[in-house]
Amino acid sequence: MPLPALPASNTRRGALQHGLAATALVALPALWFGPRAGQPAERRLTPSQTEGPYYPVRLPDDHDADLLRSGARRYQHGQPTWLEGQVTDPAGQPLRGAAVEIWQCDHNGRYHHPGDGNQADPDFQGFGRVSVDAQGRYRFRTLRPVTYGGRAPHIHLKVKLGSRELLTTQVYVQGEPRNERDMLWRSIRNEADRAALTVPFEPVSDGLLARFPIVVAA
Repeated sequence: MPLPALPASNTRRGALQHGLAATALVALPALWFGPRAGQPAERRLTPSQTEGPYYPVRLPDDHDADLLRSGARRYQHGQPTWLEGQVTDPAGQPLRGAAVEIWQCDHNGRYHHPGDGNQADPDFQGFGRVSVDAQGRYRFRTLRPVTYGGRAPHIHLKVKLGSRELLTTQVYVQGEPRNERDMLWRSIRNEADRAALTVPFEPVSDGLLARFPIVVAA
């Protein structure tokens, strides 16, 4: 079934809406706790990780779902990537009203942040925010993350519900050899937690696709 277009408040242009609607959403994997006596099984909460030093000091004027366009500028570097998923509670119910944010470095490993010298490519938006749809789904257009300063490629992600921050974490690339040398990735001792944050970036017709399901306690 084609994914409905995101709410208009999350998109800058009809073309992006069309691209979002045209990409089919397949079933998202879920990690489960074992059932408790007399209770239904619950989904494993998505592990948290540090926010890091480069969360925006001030949100950019343009902070929609398409990080590959900033105003009238189009980003031409790196591997274009869709990052998509569903935000649910441990019972599997969509978390309506939630907002998902992502931020990451450009293809040269630079962030839009004074702590990194504000040296990121101006054509790369670098930060995006969307509200989930009625089924809890979100989708961003960005680039495959790259390594910098000893870090494995990753995308920072945050989930908010109103004024509350429910989750801050990082998304890693499955099969990336630098993962094993990354201090934060190696600090995830539980194999199921590590698997929850490390997902395939698979080829599709217009770049790569990474599916990242999110489970949070509201």
